[in-house]
Amino acid sequence: MLKYLVLVGAVVQLIGISYYIKETLRGHTKPNKVTWLLWTIAPMIGTLAALSNGVTWAVIPTFIAGFGPLLVFIASFINRNAYWKLEKFDYLCGLFSVLALVLWAITKEPLVAIMLAIVSDGFAAIPTLIKSWKYPETETISPYVAGLFSSLTSFFAITTWQASAYSFPFYLVIMNILLITSLTKHKFKKSL
Repeated sequence: MLKYLVLVGAVVQLIGISYYIKETLRGHTKPNKVTWLLWTIAPMIGTLAALSNGVTWAVIPTFIAGFGPLLVFIASFINRNAYWKLEKFDYLCGLFSVLALVLWAITKEPLVAIMLAIVSDGFAAIPTLIKSWKYPETETISPYVAGLFSSLTSFFAITTWQASAYSFPFYLVIMNILLITSLTKHKFKKSL
């Protein structure tokens, strides 16, 4: 019965993403397009690889972790004020991210695909982690808090504790914690 908790997590994550999209459309949030595009691709590969390895309900948060960024990526083109200037480092991280995806395509092993999708997603996250740390006012925390909750629900749906079931959700928990920390670190400094 706890496996259905992933559906609650998926709804929560979509609500968090919808708030982020609203703030993007208003021009308050400025998503890094490289990050959000690659955050679409890597979880979708992780989803397909997990499904091919027999994972069922536990894959829903990973799928939503790719579907939500697709919506953000699309929204980032609608409002010109939602533009974040990309630099060489952003493209370099994107290149390493794409390279990990190419390596997965060569191996075609589900667990290797998941691990390379995690590497790809991690490289894609670096520009947004740096931007969140330096310019927290250009980000909105809601998708990361919702993503953390959604990722945690995966662990209630895992029926067979194999790496293909828990690797991507575990990575998503860590990444969302890092993003939340980078966006709230200034609040911690003020309280000290």
